[in-house]
Amino acid sequence: MKFSIISPVLNEALGIEKFLSALQIFRKHGEIIIVDAGSQDNTVTLATPLADIIIKSPRGRSKQMNAGARAASGKILLFLHADTYLPTDALVLIEREISKNKQWGRFDIQLSDTHRIFRAIAQFMNWRSRLTGISTGDQGLFIEKQLFNQAGQFPEIPLMEDIAICKQLKLYNPPICLKAKVTTSSRRWKQFGITRTILLMWWLRLLYFFGCNPETLAQLYSRGIFWKTSSD
Repeated sequence: MKFSIISPVLNEALGIEKFLSALQIFRKHGEIIIVDAGSQDNTVTLATPLADIIIKSPRGRSKQMNAGARAASGKILLFLHADTYLPTDALVLIEREISKNKQWGRFDIQLSDTHRIFRAIAQFMNWRSRLTGISTGDQGLFIEKQLFNQAGQFPEIPLMEDIAICKQLKLYNPPICLKAKVTTSSRRWKQFGITRTILLMWWLRLLYFFGCNPETLAQLYSRGIFWKTSSD
């Protein structure tokens, strides 16, 4: 079973070599596709010898991932953020679980900072994902390419594309929830503070549920704020 590991990137020069070096063990089972959205640093130069395909795309994670999927030749698409690391047996585990009745899924997650508060955050994310069947983008979402196209690919919205596609995929079959853990960076939680980030993410999900424009949500997310003022 051939895999296509697809990573959307933008100005990831500081970490792209480490990220791609960790993926080299998987190249014998498939391909690594980097989708760059116009990086102004050395991301593309550094990635070139460590990836199979590098393509350009308009900015936006959903647009980048869809572009990567169109270029992919693998049967299974694995969408991976550039600050997330797979367990070494990731592809074996996916291949073992994929079936006609289970065509997509995600991994459990752990954060790179091992402090107990970050362990608690990760555990809560895993519980929530199992309960709702919804995966966040940093959990290593994998989908059979046929189903990905059938479900309409990622909606090209600036935020919540992971939630949107999971809701669509659930109409076909339930997700595979692998207990093996991907490790993702804690930097998002540290940027605005743990409590603020948790509350912000829940607030944005609530706004999305009630139909708020994803463009507005993306602006709030990038700035770490809960609402726009008249001066914004």
